[in-house]
Amino acid sequence: MDAKSAQAIANEKGLDLVKVAPQAKPPVCKIMDYGKYRFELNKRERENRKNQKVINIKEIQLSPSIDKNDFNTKCRNAVKFLKHGDKVKVMVRFRGREVTHSELGLTLLEKFAEQAKEAGTVERPAKLEGRNMTMFLAPLS
Repeated sequence: MDAKSAQAIANEKGLDLVKVAPQAKPPVCKIMDYGKYRFELNKRERENRKNQKVINIKEIQLSPSIDKNDFNTKCRNAVKFLKHGDKVKVMVRFRGREVTHSELGLTLLEKFAEQAKEAGTVERPAKLEGRNMTMFLAPLS
């Protein structure tokens, strides 16, 4: 059917003529209420956004020479973040010649993961990247 007669039918019914597949030969059109269609599409998108869960990544920085009480405080904060549903990136930053003793950072991160195991699991184990050693913790499902 030609476009003019299709448009006439759509006007007669009080609806819109919408191209569904404009690339096709000949183009495919549909007679519908376009405003209602857009409203339902937006409604579906809002519903999908409402059901999504946003996961934030919180970062905690340590040093290899951290004191026991500072370590416990940072661990408590990490557990709080994990219980809230956020992922935690734990980073040990080496300064100067501390990087030669990277095993200290590894033991520190393992101890951190052991203390935080009630609220989360190790998503990515400790890995040395330049002067930083990082580990990711994910909340328990």
